[in-house]
Parts: sequence; C-alpha cells; structure tokens
Amino acid sequence: MPLKLYATDKHYAEKLDQLLKKERAESKDVADVVSKIIEDVRHNGDAALIALTKKFDSIDLTEKGFRVSLEEIRDARGSVSKEQLTALTVAANRIESFHANQKPNDLSYTDEQGVGLGLRWSALDAVGLYVPGGTASYPSSVLMNAIPSKVAGVKRRVITVPSLNGEINPMVLAAADVAGVTEVYRIGGAQAIAALAYGTSSIAPVDKIVGPGNAYVATAKKMVYGKVGIDSIAGPSEVVIVADQKNNPEWIAYDLLAQAEHDTAAQSILITDNNSFADLVVSAIDNLLRDLPRSEIAEKSWNDHGAIIVLNSLDEAPILIDMLAPEHLQLATENPEILSKKVSHAGAIFLGRYTPEAIGDYVAGPNHVLPTNKTARFSSGLSVFDFLKRTTIVDCNRDSLREIASSAISLAKAEGLDAHARSIAIRMK
Repeated sequence: MPLKLYATDKHYAEKLDQLLKKERAESKDVADVVSKIIEDVRHNGDAALIALTKKFDSIDLTEKGFRVSLEEIRDARGSVSKEQLTALTVAANRIESFHANQKPNDLSYTDEQGVGLGLRWSALDAVGLYVPGGTASYPSSVLMNAIPSKVAGVKRRVITVPSLNGEINPMVLAAADVAGVTEVYRIGGAQAIAALAYGTSSIAPVDKIVGPGNAYVATAKKMVYGKVGIDSIAGPSEVVIVADQKNNPEWIAYDLLAQAEHDTAAQSILITDNNSFADLVVSAIDNLLRDLPRSEIAEKSWNDHGAIIVLNSLDEAPILIDMLAPEHLQLATENPEILSKKVSHAGAIFLGRYTPEAIGDYVAGPNHVLPTNKTARFSSGLSVFDFLKRTTIVDCNRDSLREIASSAISLAKAEGLDAHARSIAIRMK
C-alpha cells in the first residue's frame, strides 16, 4: 500500500523524513561489472561489442551489423501508421520551436578601460544519444534528445539503442528519421556508452553522451565522464501532484498511474488538503489499474513507492515541494500560477487541471529529460545549452592593457608567479 501521511499526525515529521530518505534506485553494486565492460571495449573495440551484445542481448552483430542502414530507417518510417507519423511530426515541430527560442546570443562590448570583452557560443562537434530499450520503447526520447542537439548545430549526432532479437522498434527509427539522425547503432548497455566514449573501428567517439538508461548505463556514464561530457545521471521517474477537492478523482488517479507505469521504481506522490478526496483517488487507482496493460508495473510502483500527503492547507505545499524537489510537479489547483511562484525546486511544472504531466512527455514542447532524485535542487532539464559551450574573448590594445596591468602584476606577484607578472610588465616598456 502507498504511504499515507497526515500533517496533523504527531509523527508526521519523522514519517516525512523516512519518505525523503527512501532509496528507489537499484541497490546492487554494478560498478565492478561496468568497469570491466568499459575496459573490454576500450582495449578490444568491435570484438568486445560483438561478444558483449551476444552475451547480454543474445544478438549476433556479425550477422545484423552494428549500424542500422538508411534503408532500414526509411523502411521503418514507411511501416508506421499515418497517425503515428503525424504524431511524431507534430511533437518534433513543437519541440523544435520551443528549443529554438532557447538559443543564446553572443556577447561583445568594450568596457570603461577600453578592454574588448565577449562571449561566443559554439556547438559541440559530436554527441551520442542513448535511447533505452527494456520494458518499453520510447520514440519520444529520441525526439527530446535529438532535436535540441540539431537546434544547437551539432554536426554529428549518433543514436545507440538496444534491440530485441536484432530488431529495433520501427517508431524509434521513424523518430530518428524525423529528427534527422542517420547514424544509428543497434547496441545498448554499458558497452554502448564505452563505444561512444572511446570509439572502436566501427564507431567514432563523441564529445558528449546524453540520454537515460538503467543502472549499468548510468554507472557507465559516471565512469566515462571526463573523457566525454554527460548530461546527468537519470534515476527512476517521479511526479508530485498537488490537487484540491475540486478535481475529478479519476483524472488525478490516471496522472499518478501515468508515472507509476514507467517503472516499478517510479514514484507518484499526491499532496492534498482533503482526506475524503485522497480516499476517492486511491479508490479510483484501484479500479483503473485493472485495465492497464502495464498494470503489474504500475501497481508495484504505487504500492512500494507511492505516497499521499494530507496537509492542513495547500499553502503549506511549496515548502514540502522544495524538500521533494520533484522531476515533475503538477499543480491541479484553483490558482496554480500563484502556487508555482512559491516553488524553487522542480524539473518541470504543469499548471492547472487541464495540463496533465503526460502532455509534457510528448508534445508540449519543453524537454522531458529532467532531473530526478532531488537533483532539481541544483540542475535543470535537457536543453539547447547542453549541446553548446561558451568561449570568452578578451581584446586589449596597448592603452587598455596599461589601464589594468598594474593590478594584474600585483596579484601575480602575490601568488608567487613571477613569469605571469613579467609577461604583462614587458609589454609596458
């Protein structure tokens, strides 16, 4: 059963602390296994990829080949229904439009001392986009990772995706085609991360790896960081829904289940100020679970990690939300805008009764790759900025250098770096 907390309970603070500290990620230590996989791929390249893919995925890459051909990608696009292709196109257009508005401008100015200063943005040369397989395929994740990198101007974009019996979900390949990605490899797991980071004879290395995955993928991303950049370490998905009694209980029940069906480790939390409404939502969940194709996953997630928190007033919600720092925050209340302005820590906020979090997973426009496991306290969702880097520009002439040289020379001498001081002083003679 999901945890139920009442703000009026004298043990509320203690129970809330237990909820905040509860671990949802896989507890098993996979570091040793991942380390060996990375070293194997690093030293044995393609041969290691073939052996590891056969071992973990039961696929012989010598027969299927590493790379998905353009013909396979185009065939996949042709095999999906017109409705599905339209949906992919609508989503892609909305995602591209939103992310295009994120592109920053270069900065250039001359300060009071006559020093020219600037900041120039440039795209990464090559990025790896990891697309998870597992219990479900996510063409939406292809769009959410590939399109911001396209908008940023990344020249080479590479998708790696584990395959089932050597075949990749046609919707995933169709999404790759819609997003303009032509370099796709049927490789997954830690071995795919290693190949992207270090390269093999068949796969050239990239500069940054983005995209979610299981514990092995997350650990591999941690281990290759420094050789390449990474976006974040994604944990199980989560939603916090703040809802008053004016909501339809079934709407909120489906919103909670939408998160729960992702993964048995996903977390769905309802915050309300009405106990009777909370009970109606729980009853609705029990009824609606029966008809869900992924009911076993959703039920386990809800029972193991779900929570209902009944507050005295929803005015108390913002402090609690910031403690939870959720990936997704849904505010199904009378004045959601006012409430949202009191929240500092959330990956994405969905305002009002007609903005279910699920719309953000697909077609709203903002990215659905968001910080999990309270990392919204210090990080943000995937954006164009993840595929850009900044270079600062400094331009002195003789006069402007003279204006600021003495302070620099003084600081250099204070740090005991005499060559630094002389490098500046010699230009003043």
